[in-house]
Amino acid sequence: MTPVRKTYKRNVIIEVTTNLMFPLILLFGLYVMIGTGGTGGGFQGGTILASAYILYITVFGHEKGREKMPESVNALFKSLGLFLYNGAGWICVLFSLATAQWLNMPAFWPVTDFVGVAGARSFLVGYMVSVGIGLTVMAAFVSQYFDLAWKEDDEMEGGEE
Repeated sequence: MTPVRKTYKRNVIIEVTTNLMFPLILLFGLYVMIGTGGTGGGFQGGTILASAYILYITVFGHEKGREKMPESVNALFKSLGLFLYNGAGWICVLFSLATAQWLNMPAFWPVTDFVGVAGARSFLVGYMVSVGIGLTVMAAFVSQYFDLAWKEDDEMEGGEE
């Protein structure tokens, strides 16, 4: 008994709406991640970014979804996110013995000339950590979605696990 593959008819309205909404959802995810005026929002922004990719994959299929987010880019986002998240903490630990006092030195962190010491600390700790968490969450969710979708495709084709 061969499994029956469902073929879906293209829906132009859904495809055009997805193409229009995809960059707006990504922009909103970035806003939630870093534009809300305070720290936090990395996980929420990452899930919004992931939902944009999952919407694209759902509408256009796995093959076009992998063109939009190949595994190499996904691995890069996971690694970059962890690097940013860990890097912010390790910079504080290495340069100031577990405190962020080294940010008070404008010679070492020249951004303090423009935004002040509090702004520099907020940038490093808040935004770097939020972006790191967001990228990691987005890449992990998209990767999990692809893994589950491919497993379903293999089972429908009668493949062995």
